[in-house]
Amino acid sequence: MSIRFTAKARRGLIALPLAIGLAFGVAGCGGGGDDEKPQASPSASKSSESKPEAHEGDSEETLAELKGPSGLLLTITATQRDAGGFVTVSGDLKNDGGKSVNVPAQLSGDETEIIRNGKSLGGATLVDSKGKKRYYVLRDTDGRPLTTTKFPALKAGEVLPVFMQFPAPPASTTEVTLQLPMFATATLTISG
Repeated sequence: MSIRFTAKARRGLIALPLAIGLAFGVAGCGGGGDDEKPQASPSASKSSESKPEAHEGDSEETLAELKGPSGLLLTITATQRDAGGFVTVSGDLKNDGGKSVNVPAQLSGDETEIIRNGKSLGGATLVDSKGKKRYYVLRDTDGRPLTTTKFPALKAGEVLPVFMQFPAPPASTTEVTLQLPMFATATLTISG
């Protein structure tokens, strides 16, 4: 019995600092919404709409809307260049139709390694027409795409936050085109 108690106590000692660290991490990512708005305003010329319900109450600007099949609508709210050499595109996937819809498997693309990991946005690409390059969704060491994965069926009006991560084009490239199978394309301005 004492071995079982010791094992439970050890798990508790590991879980508590982890939970505290995650709480501080989430608190550090919250707030600061006002600091990000001026950076996003150069790309506000694409649309003047704001989207308050998306991410924990922060209001975000709509950079682009891509219409897809069965009433699906992908709203892009951020295209951010990260210090690590990545570009993260984030937004919301909404079922704008009147009935429940399954997210099409074609959004995962046609690479076997990505398809094996379930439905995702792994088929997305960023195109740098100035540099004449196409950037594919990044993958982790196990071949999983660095995007939102395992989509549930979306009920009418339901919104799901999504992201896609790509290698960053050169710093001189500020505009890219987002392409996603079965969706319209959109030109995005990279911030950061």
